[in-house]
Amino acid sequence: MSTANAAERAEHRWPAAIALVVALTLYATLPSSFFPTLRYVVVGIGVVLLIPLFAVNPVRLHKQTGWSRGLSVGQTLLLLIANQVALVQLVYQLVNAAKDDGPTLLLAAVQVWVTNVIVFALLYWEIDRGGPVSRTHVARKDLPRADFRFPQDEDHDAVTEVAARSSAKTNWTASFVDYLYFSASNSMAFSPTDSMPLAPRAKILMLLESFAGFVILALVIARAVSLLG
Repeated sequence: MSTANAAERAEHRWPAAIALVVALTLYATLPSSFFPTLRYVVVGIGVVLLIPLFAVNPVRLHKQTGWSRGLSVGQTLLLLIANQVALVQLVYQLVNAAKDDGPTLLLAAVQVWVTNVIVFALLYWEIDRGGPVSRTHVARKDLPRADFRFPQDEDHDAVTEVAARSSAKTNWTASFVDYLYFSASNSMAFSPTDSMPLAPRAKILMLLESFAGFVILALVIARAVSLLG
């Protein structure tokens, strides 16, 4: 791939960066009963790690080094693990809290759920086919094996107006928005929608996300019913 073509296809950093900031903000503003020290440490580390990552790729994702990829994946995993801890505490509090705490905990459930959708989207975005830099800068024949199959990957033999958007005809690659949609639909439908997992690690991650979404939904409904009662 030529340098000019690679520059044009390089993905913008801002959609993923904005999503990460939203997730960090939602996590930071959970109720004070949700391990405040852990939350502030995680948010502080997440913000600090943004600095070197923006220094490497301030606008578009052109460059990737071993340490920059490690920081990016580590940042996502840190927030993912921290949010699972918050999920466990949310489950405990929803089951045991007094009736007066209901509205606060229902809002916290929304925060945990949205954060979960974003961090899983970021993780899918980071691992699939070597990550965002690899997907746009490496020739297809040299890409790592795909973790997910998107409709565009197999639409080349569809009707003309559909095939025009296929990977084979446009060299299309998934961007963060595609993984965000995929993550949200998986968390709401508890199953794949338009995209399918291929690798075992992708299936395990989707299973964890679906299970977390199901637990939150079931407990929120139960809590809402008890409040109405």
